[in-house]
Amino acid sequence: MAILSAYLIAFGSAPVAAQDVRGPVTNLPLPRYVSMKAAEGNVRRGPSLTHRIDWVFKRRGMPLQITAEYGNWRKVQDRDGAGGWVHYALLSGVRTVLIESEMLPVYARPDPNSTVNAHFETGVVARLGACSLDWCRISAGGYKGWTLKANLWGVDPSEIRE
Repeated sequence: MAILSAYLIAFGSAPVAAQDVRGPVTNLPLPRYVSMKAAEGNVRRGPSLTHRIDWVFKRRGMPLQITAEYGNWRKVQDRDGAGGWVHYALLSGVRTVLIESEMLPVYARPDPNSTVNAHFETGVVARLGACSLDWCRISAGGYKGWTLKANLWGVDPSEIRE
């Protein structure tokens, strides 16, 4: 019993997983993915209107990853790691992904032997649906189907969605 007590004091009762980090404002997981609600969004150096605008995101629906929160501001980054602080009103909880593979096949079912519904080009922003461990259902341009999760940015490798 004394050995167990010493172990728990030295190493803690349980390791804290990365998914256990929560935003101080929303209590939602950090990091997490969202999308741009607006057609344009100023990206600032800090979390207020007084901070300098470093650049402007100009793509509605673009997937972004929130890495921090402060009041009404969210620190975001895009696929390339570029980012800064954006007002929360410019963001949406609607999930989108960025296609990272050239002429990515989109299948009728989560099976590479099923019918190919479409091919999506690199850089296409698609709406994210259900995801299993390896596959995600996506839609863009009137086409929908399943593709391998490894070819998408905007969804975690271990994320399961229903």
